[in-house]
Amino acid sequence: MSDVALIHVVDDDESQRVALLRLLGAAGFETRGYGSTGEFLLQPLPDQPGCLLLDMHLPGPSGLELQAALQRQGSGLPVVFLTGYGDVASSVRAMKAGAVDFLSKPIERDALLDAIGRALARDRALRAAGREAADLRSRFAALTPREREVFEGVVAGKLNKQIAEGLGIAERTVKLQRAQMMRKLGAGSAAELGALAERLKGLSSHHSSED
Repeated sequence: MSDVALIHVVDDDESQRVALLRLLGAAGFETRGYGSTGEFLLQPLPDQPGCLLLDMHLPGPSGLELQAALQRQGSGLPVVFLTGYGDVASSVRAMKAGAVDFLSKPIERDALLDAIGRALARDRALRAAGREAADLRSRFAALTPREREVFEGVVAGKLNKQIAEGLGIAERTVKLQRAQMMRKLGAGSAAELGALAERLKGLSSHHSSED
């Protein structure tokens, strides 16, 4: 994965698109240009930091429709909208759907770079959260079925003795399984296990809402 930010520019105005690509290239960004929503969707997104500069009014599917399509795909690519004329209703809809900003043409360089900076900061935060979630899921997946049962007992506030009685095993076995489970999860206390359980619950509910 490249660490250089990739800025995608979707604009059917070729002169505007080329001007933006040149400006962004001079600013040190890697760039890709597209003349339509369909052209953008045909290209697979690389695993690379970046954002999308998206013209609101495009031939065929609009910028808002592309934003919605990306959300359905589960893409967290931040969007900065561009428009040739003011459209309050569209701008409100775009911002409610999570757009970073809504800029009017002609685009001012400083305003554009500021919006891109905020978009890339959001992208970094989303990527960091994604890595953390993947790490947590991986650690939890490494638990044996018995270790998961002990985990559930601990986060429910049960003592080792109570867990042992509920599972029909010796208390010393629970202690051993608990130690192994905490080591795998990187937790040093029952409180930390409780916090991990809440994070796992949040990840599960977020995944379900995406489905």
